Amino acid sequence: MATDQHDSQKVDVLVAGAGIVGLTLGVVLRQSLGASFSVAIADPALGRETANGRATAIVAAVRRLFETIGVWAKVPSQPIADMVVTDSRLDDAVRPTFLTFAEDVEPGEPFAHMVENRPLIAALVEQARNDGISLYPFAVRDCAPASARPTPGFAGAEWGQNGSGRKRSGEKAENAEPDLVRHVEVELADGARLSPALLAAADGARSAIRERAGIAMYGWSYGQSAIVATVAHERDHGGRAEEHFLPAGPFAILPLVGRRSSIVWTEQTQEAERIASLPARDFHAELEQRFGLRLGEIEVIGRPHVHPLGIWVARSFIAERLALVGDAAHVIHPIAGQGLNMGLKDVAALAEVIVDAARLGLDPGSLAVLARYQRWRRFDTMAMGVATDGLNRLFSNRSDVLRLARDVGLGLVDRFPALKRVFIREAAGLLGEVPKLLRGERL
Repeated sequence: MATDQHDSQKVDVLVAGAGIVGLTLGVVLRQSLGASFSVAIADPALGRETANGRATAIVAAVRRLFETIGVWAKVPSQPIADMVVTDSRLDDAVRPTFLTFAEDVEPGEPFAHMVENRPLIAALVEQARNDGISLYPFAVRDCAPASARPTPGFAGAEWGQNGSGRKRSGEKAENAEPDLVRHVEVELADGARLSPALLAAADGARSAIRERAGIAMYGWSYGQSAIVATVAHERDHGGRAEEHFLPAGPFAILPLVGRRSSIVWTEQTQEAERIASLPARDFHAELEQRFGLRLGEIEVIGRPHVHPLGIWVARSFIAERLALVGDAAHVIHPIAGQGLNMGLKDVAALAEVIVDAARLGLDPGSLAVLARYQRWRRFDTMAMGVATDGLNRLFSNRSDVLRLARDVGLGLVDRFPALKRVFIREAAGLLGEVPKLLRGERL
């Protein structure tokens, strides 16, 4: 990346990625630190209408964040009033209920809501514009940390294998002084150049910025894929969510506003692709066999989408003047509905770290400051990854022995209200060291 640093526009934070996670981070930082703190967001999605028909379970803690930044009231949402868990075979005539959740985390506060992604993103984009955030409808084409002593023809040093922005491993360090990394040189797809003090990579599971920084991802594919679709039905769902554990994997029915539900249907990847490509009548037959008839006649709205599943965690969430957030840092199984919520917990923690540092007059892009973010989020991410991986292995199989063991376990949890409340608060994101935004407090 050969650039002239004098041609670059300086900005305090550049967020690469205008999904829910990236937009939320930009809005939080701008609102917390004011107009003197410049924030930019870059993503080609900003220049086109998204066709994303997906929906997301937003847990209570994340809902508090959206309320705090003034977005929640603008987005239609469906409270989850009741959650039912069953465990059965596909051809079983009856699906016995082993676990139910019907409690609020606080009086009048459900543990989760269902929200469709498209209106949520639209509300966040509107809020970003209202807050004066610079929006660039272009991808980050290239980026590198810029040192105080750039080499000829290059704006800065490489990030290097140790993710620090120092000299690459293998070079002789005894005779070389470390570069003083002061910002990141970024080139957008349209040729525009930015110099952020901190680059936040929210550019998804296949993050080009993470790869550019040489940060490895560790994990594995499950050989499973999720079929995601929206279903209209004859009867009202009453805010009830269902998760049916079938031998191939979980089949979740999640209530949306109106007589509609979102389904997340797990199958082995080859089978998922076969089912999703069936003619509409045959797909309906496969869906009805799993969906059941409790809500009457059903109809698929739009086209089902197939998403491969796996668990992947970045070796490091940070490098010099770089922070990974959301799917760029971690990808987990959707069995507990925590994927996006984990990314928004990243946002709350990183924003608090940056705001605290800025108010103390510290450099919010330095490794010393970003290390606090990594300590805060990495353990929680690993714990949730292990939990969802274990649940998937426990429930996505045809073993009668494991089926008996898990059904006994679910039944025991259902019979102990105190234990169930702990599970509800954990699912709602309210246990452990909770960032201020997730408690509904401003930074």
